[in-house]
Amino acid sequence: MRALAEHGPEVGMDHIAAEAGVTKPVLYRHFADKADLFVALGHRGTEILFNRLIPALNNEEAPVPRIRKSLDAFFSTVEEHPHLYRLLVRRSLANRPVEQDIVAEDKELIAQALSALLGDYLRAMNLDSGAAEPWAHGIVGMVQNVSEWWLERRTMSRDAVVEYLTQIIWAAIDGFTRANGVALDPNKPLELNKVVKLAEVQPDAS
Repeated sequence: MRALAEHGPEVGMDHIAAEAGVTKPVLYRHFADKADLFVALGHRGTEILFNRLIPALNNEEAPVPRIRKSLDAFFSTVEEHPHLYRLLVRRSLANRPVEQDIVAEDKELIAQALSALLGDYLRAMNLDSGAAEPWAHGIVGMVQNVSEWWLERRTMSRDAVVEYLTQIIWAAIDGFTRANGVALDPNKPLELNKVVKLAEVQPDAS
């Protein structure tokens, strides 16, 4: 992680070995190949993200603050580990492509959990829960696309991009529920608090 932070997504095995204070042969005793090391980095990134994101999603707060804190948890991780995020998106380590798509796996996990959460709320409000799955995948896809754009452009602060996305997501929720006869207070906690259920991410043993 330190070598990646210093050298960026083009980090080589020589850089990593030097940062670890070992030779490349010693490094390969711990990781079978570059793909194995890439996966270990991906698991570490997933652990960092989920340790921030899941508590934020499960905060017993009003809808808008809950959305805002969840988005900030994601964007703060991207901001603090930009090279790791770029590496995982590119799926390449030391100029070698990697088959495993950690970002896609994380997106699917988050979308599935968010879909279950939205479905619970919609059913509790006697609304059609069929919207939950496409809605969840839409939100996750939008947030990832915006994060990649923001990471490369940096035309606004993290707080600004989080606030814009918060308002966009809330507007969709508010519009959908109002169209179905349900008015929610954006700044009042919901009486029914549902939590995200997601398998715990175990730290990589390597």
